[in-house]
Amino acid sequence: MTDTTPTGTTPDPNRRAPHFVSQEPWDPYVADKLTAEQERYYMAGQWKLMWWRFRRHKPAVVSMAFLLLMYFSTLISEFIAPYDLHTRHSRYIFAAPQSVHLFHEGSFLGPFVYGLKMERDPATLQRIYSPDKTKPQPLRFFCLGESYEFWGLIEGSFHFVCPPKDGTFFLLGTDRLGRDMFSRIVYAARISLTIGIIGIALSFVLALVLGGLAGYYGGWIDSVVQRLTEIIKSFPHLPLWLALSAALPVTWSPLLVYFGITIILALLDWPGLGRAVRSKLLSLREEDYAAAAQMMGAKPARIIGRHLLPGFMSHLIASATLSIPSMILAETALSFLGLGLRPPITSWGVLLNEATDINVVAVNWWLMLPVVPVILVILAYQFMGDGMRDAADPYA
Repeated sequence: MTDTTPTGTTPDPNRRAPHFVSQEPWDPYVADKLTAEQERYYMAGQWKLMWWRFRRHKPAVVSMAFLLLMYFSTLISEFIAPYDLHTRHSRYIFAAPQSVHLFHEGSFLGPFVYGLKMERDPATLQRIYSPDKTKPQPLRFFCLGESYEFWGLIEGSFHFVCPPKDGTFFLLGTDRLGRDMFSRIVYAARISLTIGIIGIALSFVLALVLGGLAGYYGGWIDSVVQRLTEIIKSFPHLPLWLALSAALPVTWSPLLVYFGITIILALLDWPGLGRAVRSKLLSLREEDYAAAAQMMGAKPARIIGRHLLPGFMSHLIASATLSIPSMILAETALSFLGLGLRPPITSWGVLLNEATDINVVAVNWWLMLPVVPVILVILAYQFMGDGMRDAADPYA
């Protein structure tokens, strides 16, 4: 900027520096305008903000995709499994897993397996299976195989993969009755995964109702609910599970036993979630909006359901997600000990029950393979639950 003070004169300290005036019309809201990205962020709802934060947790996203794939597989178990749940192969008892190959003697044949040769150990009379590498047996995909009833309603025979014609395909070996372990693990996932979802749904409802009543009303209702939760929490879980499971009548059908185990798990799991609901309602019921709704004549059920619970529902869902693995482990433990689900219902715990003999496991190690999906599902739920808990944190 050029100084316009005449030469030889003293500058006036009170004189204002010249300024440039914008030729554009002045907009008083220019400083308050937001970019499109900022507006998208500030206008987003609670669930959208949670989803954006959840997507930044990569292990949680991968775990969620894995769990969705597992639950989708339970819808089409009959299509995925190459054999029926109860199909027996008496010639292949305790057969070892068959490896899938692509090349035979340097030539590409596509996915195939070698046939099995069975010999007897002259000393122990144990069956010994070895691959017959002179007979490659190509696998068939999207083919017609063993017939089944889809969800017990619709007859079908279409499979994703079928064993070779006049051959076998035991990807994970067979059990003591010659049943394909891979097919049984696929079918068992339907029971083991759904029992956790149904159990946590019942536990969630109990926690919302009892915890909501205790937190909103307080007084003697709160005292009764608190004493009930303390009594349930004071018992060791495993002995209590065993006692209640043993009390189920042996004459019950497998379906009734399934629902009985689910109800037992739900009744023993709700106290932790119920306490979280109670503590939140104790603090929120004194807020101005809750008092305003009460003065306007809203009933307690509406105040709790429409004004109080939605404020921390995201935290409850995250907590419930972390509770599902404990239910899956509880069912697996009960069935493994022989006090949970019983055949013909098949779960991962029922399959592991057949591996209780250490001598059998030492020789036929593939009987322990049902523990692999249990570990993977538990880890996936833990990672996803951690991601949901972090996403639901308003101070994140």
